[in-house]
Amino acid sequence: MSVDRAPEVEGSEAEVTATASALHYYSIAPNTRVNVRSGPGTGYTIVRVLAEGSQVPIYCQTPGTTVTGYYGTTNIWDNIDDGQYISDAYVNTGSDGYVRPHCS
Repeated sequence: MSVDRAPEVEGSEAEVTATASALHYYSIAPNTRVNVRSGPGTGYTIVRVLAEGSQVPIYCQTPGTTVTGYYGTTNIWDNIDDGQYISDAYVNTGSDGYVRPHCS
């Protein structure tokens, strides 16, 4: 009798679990569609638009163009995917400062 095995994952189970649980999704401002840009500023190309009621992960944060939005005025930009940024002024992080590591 043959038994199929799932492929091994690098790192301990605790490391994999810690990484997965560290990712949190944040709500964007109510009744708002948010432009997603290719870089941390309003001068970057719009790559897509988030629908009202969207939630996003924040992988890292970086300074950029200052924006005034639903949650105030800030120069913090949230990296929500590879090459995709939104202004933190439209994200309900519960903080006026950085909540995730700085982007490298």
